[in-house]
Amino acid sequence: MVSGQLMFISGGVRSGKSAYAETLVLEAKGERNIYIASGIARDPEMAERIARHRKDRAQDGWWTIEQPQQLSEALPLIRQNDAVLWDCVTTWLANELYEGFEQGSLCADTPGCMEQKWQELKDTIDSIRTKAVYFAVVSNELLDEPLVDYTYQEWLGKIHQWLASRADHAIEMENGLAIRRK
Repeated sequence: MVSGQLMFISGGVRSGKSAYAETLVLEAKGERNIYIASGIARDPEMAERIARHRKDRAQDGWWTIEQPQQLSEALPLIRQNDAVLWDCVTTWLANELYEGFEQGSLCADTPGCMEQKWQELKDTIDSIRTKAVYFAVVSNELLDEPLVDYTYQEWLGKIHQWLASRADHAIEMENGLAIRRK
């Protein structure tokens, strides 16, 4: 089942993890460089940031898939031998965990909701890995994340442990330096 390499890169905000992941994916020499972005433009500042990132990635030859939730929906867009970067787990988790906020019915408060999303995420990561020659997953380090709530931290820790156990390499970025953990 396992095909391409899986690289898990975590670190604090502005630690250099995304830039490092981009370099690794570009060096992987996939047929296409795919950037799965999880951000949602919830305010004008974020909308400007997303537009700037979209433009910068296009100039650098990236093919961007904006997938803030349900990562599995990106699967049909990924081809055999692509090099893939997913940025980032923490944004995806917040989007999924707090889905339904506007309606007053959070996934986090619905029994079985996150468990279902978690199983789908694991299956999706494994599926992307069978297609991609290289798959880099970026996330904010758990202890560097502000305390949103215990449920968020619990899920992020679970996801990180699973990713690190599956990854060929796990890197923690600190001050622009890549520290190999696995």
